[in-house]
Amino acid sequence: MGPNGAGKSTLFHCLAGTLRPARGTVRLGGRDITALPAHARTRLGVARTFQQLAVFPSLTVSENVRVGAEQGRVTDPGAVERTLRLLGLDGPVRALPAAGLPTGTLRRVELARVLAGSPHALLLDEPAAGLDSAEVAALARVLKALAADGTALLVVEHDLDLVAGLADVVHVMTAGRIVASGPPGNVLSALGTAAGP
Repeated sequence: MGPNGAGKSTLFHCLAGTLRPARGTVRLGGRDITALPAHARTRLGVARTFQQLAVFPSLTVSENVRVGAEQGRVTDPGAVERTLRLLGLDGPVRALPAAGLPTGTLRRVELARVLAGSPHALLLDEPAAGLDSAEVAALARVLKALAADGTALLVVEHDLDLVAGLADVVHVMTAGRIVASGPPGNVLSALGTAAGP
């Protein structure tokens, strides 16, 4: 968490391999992956979504998800179907082009695309942006199930209720640095106190 410009998306770019950090290292399972390009990190199981939706508008929902499976570590042809079902995209919407679909559906398409690659670590940049409360609740259920299944989730989010219900640890960034860390209840209540009445 943190204000706009705090460095959250930049951190994601460094972790995903689309930006090389000026100093420090990026490690995955003890392995230094700092020099690896983004596509190599994807093959190792690092996937991300973006603050601005990143789908292929001319491809159908199903084709978008298939691209994710092909870019990831998956050789199982059933992965696309399972992912479409998991995110409620297995009905008629699967055959529609992504262009023109509502924001909530596009968020699910983007998440399905990265999940189809069976990532070990999932970087989600504001996944609840533009979603209504029912869509946020559905997203929370999917993310909790993924975490319970062993997927590491790093989420940048402004929806405090989603953060409180999802996170094991909350980190607050300001000016490129982590300024607070801890259990969600502690950090979020401290933020509320710091904000004042």
